Amino acid sequence: MRTADGESEGPVEREEVQRVFDGLDAVESMEDSLEKAQIISRLLRDQTERTKRLKAHRRRIVLHLRSQKVTYREIAENLGVSIGTVQDIERGYSGSGKNRPKKSTETSAD
Repeated sequence: MRTADGESEGPVEREEVQRVFDGLDAVESMEDSLEKAQIISRLLRDQTERTKRLKAHRRRIVLHLRSQKVTYREIAENLGVSIGTVQDIERGYSGSGKNRPKKSTETSAD
């Protein structure tokens, strides 16, 4: 099986996920440009809200695993993401970093 970016995936991928990818592939291969654009618009509208819900669900799972003393490394391996990503998920960060606290740039004059 493959991931959204076309790479093979370690854990067994659920059949439902493969159907989603197959559906997206079918949209991309549509010949009617207008119909294709209409469907893409609908998908993108829906995906914005769906992404928020999926990220919130994933965060609840990460928080639960951390409460069970599962290590960042184990969670990262199981989710197929980096340790830093797991830490960001736990902290509630997402995206480009715009909602992360700024690092202090003050230096002390000795």
